[in-house]
Amino acid sequence: MISFQNVSFSYPDSERPAIQNINLEVAPGTLALVIGESGSGKSTLLRCVNGLVPHFSGGSLQGNVRVNGLDPVQATPKVMSRHVGFIFQDPEAQFVVDRVEDEIAFALENFALPAEEIRMRVAEVLDLLSLKALRYRRLETLSGGERQRVAMATALVMRPEVLVLDEPTSQLDPKSAHDVLETLVRLNRTLDLTVLLAEHRIERVLPFADQLIALNVKGNGGISGPPRQVFAQTDITPPVVTLGKELGWQPLPMTVEEGRKFIPDIESRTPKSETIPTPVSQKVAPYLQIHDLEVHYGNQIILDGVNLDLQQGEILVLMGPNGAGKTTLLRTIVGLLQPAKGKVIAGGVDISNKRMDEICRAVGYLPQDPNALLFANSALEELMITLRNHAGKMDAAGEQEADRTARALLERLGLINQADDYPRDLSVGQRQRVALGAITVTKPKTLLLDEPTRGLDYGAKQSLAQLLRGWRDEGMAILLVTHDVELAAEIADRAAILKQGKISSCGDTSRVMRSSVRFTPQIARLFPDTDWLTAQDALIGIRQIFS
Repeated sequence: MISFQNVSFSYPDSERPAIQNINLEVAPGTLALVIGESGSGKSTLLRCVNGLVPHFSGGSLQGNVRVNGLDPVQATPKVMSRHVGFIFQDPEAQFVVDRVEDEIAFALENFALPAEEIRMRVAEVLDLLSLKALRYRRLETLSGGERQRVAMATALVMRPEVLVLDEPTSQLDPKSAHDVLETLVRLNRTLDLTVLLAEHRIERVLPFADQLIALNVKGNGGISGPPRQVFAQTDITPPVVTLGKELGWQPLPMTVEEGRKFIPDIESRTPKSETIPTPVSQKVAPYLQIHDLEVHYGNQIILDGVNLDLQQGEILVLMGPNGAGKTTLLRTIVGLLQPAKGKVIAGGVDISNKRMDEICRAVGYLPQDPNALLFANSALEELMITLRNHAGKMDAAGEQEADRTARALLERLGLINQADDYPRDLSVGQRQRVALGAITVTKPKTLLLDEPTRGLDYGAKQSLAQLLRGWRDEGMAILLVTHDVELAAEIADRAAILKQGKISSCGDTSRVMRSSVRFTPQIARLFPDTDWLTAQDALIGIRQIFS
């Protein structure tokens, strides 16, 4: 179905190939998962399948790609769109019209299909993806999971043999992600649809994957095969697999359920532990205080009496389902939205009605879409612009000092080699880190992060966690919104859950994360009677038991 033979590709003016010497086969009806570090070429590989690379990107492609017997380069993306459905990282970016039904019909109308066939196909795919109730809804009113299913419908209405998805769950809460993946599996099994998807949150997709494709592993362009075989050769592994490799479990467990077969002896020797609150740096008063905050969109109440405190020298992780109001809370704190009621106090000062530019001198804000903050011609210049805006006019010595400061932060962010690169040409994960650098280069006292691990692999997330801990230890107050429960388990001093506009739980990380099965990390599900949350927690605890 899909064949890559000695495939390499370089973007225009790039000194390094995006992918190199890729050899793989994906059989019909397979659900194949592509993994790799940020910038390893996952999106590039996916775009080779429908000809977007090189037709829309330019660049140099060597080797042979075949999809259902077709050469995507010769066939062109227009022809390949009948055979390969493609869903981008940001589904909204590929929407063209306003209503669900019209969006699904758009591609069929472009191919001038008869009206009756268009109506029949649209009705068919609405039924297939359980979208009938949304048929006449405006796209802007849909949740993240609903938009993802509409994007799938726009691809499937063409009746392709292959469906390609780039980070399909990156913006979804755990339940929405599970629903989307279950839909993919159903399509894969019932329609014999070949599914190829790239995903950084491997633990979400792994239970469903028939084949694993890992890019840029130990100097190889890529390796492909059954998940256990591939994981034996790569360090990019989810928590249960990481623990299994460290403890020598065979066969290597791919899921929590498989991991439970290895733990009876451990459980019998593990003392039941009471959750001990994580110590938090105590101040006379929290640096950031949110009191009875209420925010409306029209007649709808989005935030309903939210109370939350954040200390200096603390990382507070906020989780919750899509549409709960998490992003609204962050936007209100920085002045992008005005509250109908309540206060936001930072450093003892009420900032509820201050201008955004005043607030952002003390509060750094990284939105979900890093592109909103990127407009310079290089990664270095993004940071320099922030420094100049905060300092005002700088002399030559000031420019030199600012350059040193910016380069030091790029080094810390793992981006020094991309200092002169155009930011929008970077991978999603790299763009995220450039935007993070642009808002933190002035060292604000409070940092608000909205889904900062979108597009980041496990290694990059570890680097981000280390960076945030360093800033926390230097006294920064950090409020991090995420659907990534494994990151939350790794980094949170405290955790909170926002549901339907209200804080439903806040406090000790282990207690809060175990209070809702949706937000319980893999290790906590594997060892429910301990306070272990991460693979490292479990390794330390197990080694103490058996020492």
